[in-house]
Amino acid sequence: MKFGVVVFPGSNCDRDMIDALREDLGQEVVALWHKDKDISMFNTDDCIVLPGGFSFGDYLRCGAIARFSPMMQSVIGFAREGGKVLGICNGFQILCESGLLPGVLLRNGHQQFVCKNVYIKEAAAEGGLPLKIPVAHGEGRFFADADTLAGIEMHRQVIYRYCDENGHVGENHNPNAAVHHIAGICNRERNVFGMMPHPERACSAALGNTDGQKVFEHLFGIVPAVLV
Repeated sequence: MKFGVVVFPGSNCDRDMIDALREDLGQEVVALWHKDKDISMFNTDDCIVLPGGFSFGDYLRCGAIARFSPMMQSVIGFAREGGKVLGICNGFQILCESGLLPGVLLRNGHQQFVCKNVYIKEAAAEGGLPLKIPVAHGEGRFFADADTLAGIEMHRQVIYRYCDENGHVGENHNPNAAVHHIAGICNRERNVFGMMPHPERACSAALGNTDGQKVFEHLFGIVPAVLV
């Protein structure tokens, strides 16, 4: 599987993502500049990643300018043809702005930037172990209107919810007041994924946490040697 990591002005997690994919997960990775358009080297079995950061300084709204970049036009077409796309933090915001995912990301409920480890769990898995994954965002509160939210739940598009270390979901474990404690969602076709937590920051044993590797295993079936 090959990954393309899009770099925007203001991206600051692109190198973290490239290192995690290449060094910790053993995947082939290509960096993609936002002004370019060519992604012909990828097929629908591959994945384009929109990393975290502050694309275009988060002017207007987070992701609102990046959504119109030349590369994003290609990524939107790639996704609509069935190609896999993953957005992390600012990348999640860009996916919502571009219409590839429903809903919006609003300012955190407590109106403060949050940077810490949190726990998330697979929404569809019964009894799955919580994963400890870092978050770092000021506008990560997922929100959708009642009809949209009902559709997301009905079509099982929630991929992760915030929880505690024992897997209990509740307001006390939700770092940004996201509706339904949503940490990540996918589209109905299940080829576009967005999440606020940063799994790429939890992939290295040198950092004392490899829970992020399990996110890539869950979403893309990547099983690093250390997990076998």
